[in-house]
Amino acid sequence: MSRRYLVLHGWQNHRPPEHWEWLLVDALRARGEQVLYPQLPAPDHPVLDDWLGVFAGEWLQMGSGERVVVAHSLSCLLWLHAAERGLVDPPADRVLLVAPPSPAVTSSYAEIAGFLAPEDPASVWASSRATVRLVASADDPYSTEGTADGLYGGPLGLDSEIVPGAGHVTIEDGFGPWPAVLDWALDPATRFGSG
Repeated sequence: MSRRYLVLHGWQNHRPPEHWEWLLVDALRARGEQVLYPQLPAPDHPVLDDWLGVFAGEWLQMGSGERVVVAHSLSCLLWLHAAERGLVDPPADRVLLVAPPSPAVTSSYAEIAGFLAPEDPASVWASSRATVRLVASADDPYSTEGTADGLYGGPLGLDSEIVPGAGHVTIEDGFGPWPAVLDWALDPATRFGSG
């Protein structure tokens, strides 16, 4: 079966080549995989509707076969909004949400306040057959009122993993190369363990 990947970056991410997402895209393409990795508009001052517009265009290119999404940080909330608005059609097969920001943090920055998660995010999964994995850290500075697992994983019934000491899973936190994410992209049974 063919498969295609969509990799979505977060706030203030201009897709630096040393970031784990860039390295993931390079590694997948080197294996002959089809990968979409758009630069989302105005990453320092994102507008939800603009990001959704790019998402919708990229999703149309996902084609048939297995559809796999890897989203980091603010794009985890982009994914929730896209799913809520019915833009994930046909549905995804697998989704990896990495370090979503908490509601208190999202609402505290004017630049990203418009990305607050839908009020009933559990309803987002009702029409999706996607297997969703959440990977986060207990020391994420962008999740101030608890771990992403407690805020999203448990309430949404997601398969969650807490990676010790991973912060916000950025270059500054040591996530340039991240072999586990490539392993998961190729084999969904992969566990992230200690990163």
